[in-house]
Parts: sequence; C-alpha cells; structure tokens
Amino acid sequence: MKQPKFSKIATVSTFFVVIALALAACAPAAPTAAPTAIIPVTGATSTPMAQPSATTAPVVASSTMVNMANDPKLGAFLVDSKGMTLYVYGKDTAGVSNCTGQCLANWPALIANGTLTAGSGVTGTLTSFTRPDGTKQVAYNGMPLYYFIGDKKPGDTVGQGKLGVWFVAPVSGTPPMQPTAAPAATATPGGYGQQVPAAPAATTASVMLANDPKLGAFLVDGKGMTLYIFTKDTAGVSNCAGGCLKAWPPLVATGDLVAGPGVTGKLGFITRADGTKQVTYNGMPLYYWASDAKPGDMAGQGIGGVWFMMSPTAPIK
Repeated sequence: MKQPKFSKIATVSTFFVVIALALAACAPAAPTAAPTAIIPVTGATSTPMAQPSATTAPVVASSTMVNMANDPKLGAFLVDSKGMTLYVYGKDTAGVSNCTGQCLANWPALIANGTLTAGSGVTGTLTSFTRPDGTKQVAYNGMPLYYFIGDKKPGDTVGQGKLGVWFVAPVSGTPPMQPTAAPAATATPGGYGQQVPAAPAATTASVMLANDPKLGAFLVDGKGMTLYIFTKDTAGVSNCAGGCLKAWPPLVATGDLVAGPGVTGKLGFITRADGTKQVTYNGMPLYYWASDAKPGDMAGQGIGGVWFMMSPTAPIK
C-alpha cells in the first residue's frame, strides 16, 4: 500500500525536531549575570570637618585656675591648673597683646574659659581682654599670659629669657620688662626690632652688701636691688647689648660712687656705646635682672650659666 505524501513529510519533520532537541540539550547553558553589589549605608555622608591647626589655635585651658610655682633660681611664677608655665611678652602693654601670626604659633595665648580663679599665693589681679579673633585672653596685673611650645611638661621653663623679651610671669611686682630698680626712661633701637630701655642715671650710685642664709653676702644697689655680673664680659667691657639689655639693665650713674660697709672691691665706670656710664666692680660691669621686682629678689642667679650675683670677692656660683 502506498504511504501518503504528508505522512513522509511529517516523519522527516519529526526527525529534525528530535535532532534539534538533542543538540539543544548538549549546548552549554548561558552564563548567569553576576548580581549588582549592594553597599550597606552605615551613616549619612558628609564632607569631613576640617581640623583646627595645632600650631595657630590658641590654647584653651581646661581650667581658668592660675596657680603659683617656685623655682630656686626664678622664684615664684605663674602656672596654669596643670602646672604648665605661663609667660609675659616684653612688647605687650597692659590689656594689649602684640603677639600675632607666627608669634602666636610659638607662644599660644592662655584663653579664658569661664570664671578666673587665683590659686594660693597668687596675689595679683586676673582679668581678660578680647583678642582680634574674638577669644578672651587671660591677663595678670594687666599683662597678657602665654604658653611656650618648647615646654613639654609641668615645671619646664624653656621660654625663660627668649630673645630678651619673653619671661616667666612673676607672681609679684611689676612686669619683668619694667623692673622696679631700673624703669625705662628713654629708648634706643635694639636687637630683634625691639626698643631697649635706658636705665635711669642717678647722681650718686651706692653699692651695698646684702646677705642670704645660703648664698652669703652679695652686692645690691642703694635700694637693696640685687646686682649681677655677666661672665661673657671682660674687665672694662660690656658684651650685653640689644635684647640682652632688655633683660639685664645696667647700673648707671653720673655722679659719685659710694661703697657701703663690707664692699671691699674697687668701684668704677665704663662708658657704653650710648654714652651712659655703667658702674663696674673690680672692672666687671654691674647689671639688674628684669624679673627681680623687690629688694631681696635674686631670680637672675645662675641664668644661662653666665649670670651671677657678685659677692665682695667673687661671683657666687
């Protein structure tokens, strides 16, 4: 019997369908697309806050307590509540800071934070004034107070005498740049762009003796203010000039010299470059120390290993 034509076509079609299905079964599967990574959000995004400069930002004290510390050579001076030394600047005036820019980076201001409190022995007046940046700087007897970046721990006094214009803040007396015994009368240009005060000229200069239980006899002027010698000087020659004279005003006079009881050395004069006559003892020029505020103070003793009080016969070392 003859097979119908459409039956042959169907058979052939079925064959090709079977072949196609077999090939499809053997073909590799299409790769699965990797899932998109989801990054968890841990907080709101924002621009990081700029950090304050460590070198220019004023130091804000954790407490506004100002205390007193003592040093065998420097005497009583001011510290903050953590014992860090406080300084005054010889170019400042009462209620006015002349330390800005890089100066302030090296000598950060003590900034008031609430009520000011004076610790035991701090007999002066604490106040504050507003700096150009709006912060309030603490002042003692009107003089602005600062730290020194070279001080690393309580008790450090690395800034003492820097450039002849920076001094530990004394607890009592006038600011160190204006010593009681030798206040500024006139000024002549000095080193570091500062003005060097000329010591007052007395008609008669007296050199007397004072006594200390530990150090023994030493030289003072007629008012009892301690006198010093500079070991870098030589007989008849002063090597203290410019900023040095800010810290160590010379004993000058225009008239007679009077030696008190026990002063056995020879008093004389040298003529300084500005024409003033500085008093000498056994040829060595005599000076005051700017931080000595009253008779009996001897805070300059041993400063820098070159400044010493003078006994009737030799430097006290």
